[in-house]
Amino acid sequence: MHPDHTTSQSAPPPRARGGRRVRNIAITLALGATMFAVGAVMLTPGGTTSSPPSAHGQPVGAPSGSIEALQARVTRLPKDAGGWAALGMAYVQQARTTADPATYDRAEKALRTSLSVQREGNTDAEIAMGALAAARHDFPTALEWARKATASGPYSSSAYGVLADAYTQLGRYDEADAAVQKMADLRPDAASLARASYAFELKGDTERARALMGRSLAAAATGDERAFAHNVLATLDLQNANPRAALTRTQTALRAAPGDSALLETRARAHLALGDTAKALADYRAAIAIAPLPHYLLGLGELEQSLGNGARAEESYELLRAQDRIREAAGDPADTDAILFEADHGNPKRALTMAEQTLRTRPFVAVHDAYAWALHQAGRDAEALAQADKALDQGTRSALFRYHRAAIHHSLGDTEAARRDLTEALREPAFHPLHADAARTLLQRIDTTP
Repeated sequence: MHPDHTTSQSAPPPRARGGRRVRNIAITLALGATMFAVGAVMLTPGGTTSSPPSAHGQPVGAPSGSIEALQARVTRLPKDAGGWAALGMAYVQQARTTADPATYDRAEKALRTSLSVQREGNTDAEIAMGALAAARHDFPTALEWARKATASGPYSSSAYGVLADAYTQLGRYDEADAAVQKMADLRPDAASLARASYAFELKGDTERARALMGRSLAAAATGDERAFAHNVLATLDLQNANPRAALTRTQTALRAAPGDSALLETRARAHLALGDTAKALADYRAAIAIAPLPHYLLGLGELEQSLGNGARAEESYELLRAQDRIREAAGDPADTDAILFEADHGNPKRALTMAEQTLRTRPFVAVHDAYAWALHQAGRDAEALAQADKALDQGTRSALFRYHRAAIHHSLGDTEAARRDLTEALREPAFHPLHADAARTLLQRIDTTP
């Protein structure tokens, strides 16, 4: 899930636009017979956990103290490898919420210092380097660091979380499932249960995903973990065409975490699904004021465009273009939000180039979908269909993916296949500010054309 929308034991998996958690992120219909053995934490009958929590210690993903406290610690103890690793991970998590790429540079500097102090057996720094690479969408490098971390810390569930995230984004889903299972066996906590939930969501088993995320919520030890679980459950409510439940859940969660931008964005989509565009706009703007993340800006811009507010939409789009110029200057691969934005509101040929570059190092379902849409917008529908099929071949329930494939089928003259995908997409009636109406219009045209 949903959206674009990576890593460490207590950090949520990456998510992706379209299925939201399929974004940025961010991991089974069946995990294989061996994974259903008695004692497999996330799969035991009745939803119980049979393996005791690991006593491995404080997870690097949840460093104790603020960034200021960690800075003071390494100033006082410059040879403290663990302190530098914790500071580096804290910077990674800060960058995820602030969308400030300079913070990633500070994270890398801290982590390199940790590794210079302790080069061998520095599992915490290796985990954090994997998390940093994943946050930068460099998943091959994330995989390298995750393998180092699981070798140096074979009982660290955090290391297996990074490994699972890397495998997922590299399209190696069976290996991701195995890593998630190992993570849960080592430490059946909120983070491992969240990844298990995502594994099932990716395969389209949203009921199992919901049950596991409910258990993740029950196991949550921090406010951030509780907010994340509530947000995912609300997103699943939206996918199941229950925006009222999503609204109630996000409102409840925001009372405890009023500054959580992800909850604000999800509440915006709940308001939109219920027809309250004024409140949706307000929540999008509040989320962006906290963290101007690309999928927030794109959501706001497309909502403004759907309401006929072209100038206001352009304000969001210009910020997206500025962010993409920074990304391009840094040589980083494009995320799916940037590709879809370019395909829908920019130059489809440029979107194609961006998607091809990203797909080389990130053959994930959401990237296949973005590539399919760029191909379609560029008029290459036969190639687009092959990519759209890859985006959906795991069973992912994404209304946006379905709409994209429906439009491609229709362009190729296959109205029956287009009808099937449109019907599935519109099970979530407000899945997109612009494309949901386009889907209804296209379905009506198909149904009324002899």
